[in-house]
Amino acid sequence: MALEDIISERKKKADLLKKEGINPYPAVSKRTAPISQVIIDWKKYTGKRVNITGRVFAIRGQGGVLFLDIKDEHEKLQAVLRKNTTKNFDLVENTLDIGDFVQVTGKPMLTKRGEKSIDTRELTLLTKSLRPIPKERFAVKDEETRLRQRYLDILLNPEVKETFYMKSRFWSTIRNHLTQEGFLEVETPVLENITGGAEARPFITHHNALDIPMYLRISLELPLKRLLVAGYEKVFEIGRIFRNEGIDADHLQDYTQLEFYWAYADYTQLMKFTEKLYKKTIKETLGTLKHTYQGNTIDWSKKWKTVDYCNEFEKVNKLDPRTATVTQLRALAKSLKVDFDNTQGKGRLIDLIFKKTIRTKLIQPCFLINPPIEIEPLAKKYRDNPLQVERFQIVAGGSELGKGFSELNDPVDQRERFEAQNSLREHGDDEAQMMDQDFLIALEHGMPPAAGFGLSERLFAVLLDKPIRETVFFPNLRPK
Repeated sequence: MALEDIISERKKKADLLKKEGINPYPAVSKRTAPISQVIIDWKKYTGKRVNITGRVFAIRGQGGVLFLDIKDEHEKLQAVLRKNTTKNFDLVENTLDIGDFVQVTGKPMLTKRGEKSIDTRELTLLTKSLRPIPKERFAVKDEETRLRQRYLDILLNPEVKETFYMKSRFWSTIRNHLTQEGFLEVETPVLENITGGAEARPFITHHNALDIPMYLRISLELPLKRLLVAGYEKVFEIGRIFRNEGIDADHLQDYTQLEFYWAYADYTQLMKFTEKLYKKTIKETLGTLKHTYQGNTIDWSKKWKTVDYCNEFEKVNKLDPRTATVTQLRALAKSLKVDFDNTQGKGRLIDLIFKKTIRTKLIQPCFLINPPIEIEPLAKKYRDNPLQVERFQIVAGGSELGKGFSELNDPVDQRERFEAQNSLREHGDDEAQMMDQDFLIALEHGMPPAAGFGLSERLFAVLLDKPIRETVFFPNLRPK
């Protein structure tokens, strides 16, 4: 039957119910307990009348008897309807469809085959579905179609549904751990006059009341560091970030990120703290500290090694990134067939070359430390070499899965770094950071020495060995 005919037929059934005085979309429902609880406490409920609710997933008929599979969020249970004992049996038989939401009232029983069921005395329609649910597991080959109708993907695919229970555990573990460690959870604005804290192209919007352009934030960093100036010593935020960049298996334009800032700590303390945080979070999320990613077994349980960014770069590429010129780096990038353009400065070129030649080979978890100063305009200079900064990245499976550093709190140094970034913007690099005068004024009032860290939901995608848009409910897709 054509889809239009199915919808028309179901609308007629809804109209028939209305003529019988039955609302096919009532506001009230009564549930004794979730199906899973009824099954667990079967003996407790045996002999008692119960109400279960859920969606009809199967209808089987046999000589005045209907067998329904009723499924709620977590479990499935059979309902048995009989012509001589179920209220309005004929009306139910003629109007019920797979996909409808119902309330089943009756007593728990065992069928002749020993299957737990509800001996149904009454079935109340809660929602009349007009479109059919696919009969098989959502067997759509086209990934975009599956993601576009994500609700069906989740409804019919238990593995996809479980992904989001795992994701909830992932963020809950992080939030609970930070709270237990004395961090204060805060909220900062999504709309900003000046956006910063990362090198990324922002989304631009317009504030009608103020008649000014505004940006969707690309980072949580600068507002949270202002809170250190304000006197808070441990703060964190888990919030949405927006970056107007390309789409690939590792990047979203709208995603969740954690950042936390810790006064009177430095990046060495932060490395110990984050290793503990990661191991706890991964264990709670997966139930293990080992998993597969792109054909490699990643083992988070061992002590993570430390890799010096500059030493590794020089060893592999025969060029010291600290003293290399832009001309030398462009020549190297060209020889390696690295995509770049002439608006990109020294830091971006170093980073592109590193990703191409080294990072993809870092499979087991490690700390990648002390990159050249041009890489990170918001980090303190490395105490042993001012051409580097006190920053680390957590790398595993060839991907960056978190970043932290000793925060730059020298307002003069910070202004010089912003000016260098601003020069890059003026020469066409629209991902370079903006000059944020308000943040500089805050620093001039004094910010304590501090360490800061950020991770995004890319980590969760790597743990599950999935493209990142498979780990969000509704990824952005081009309109049809």
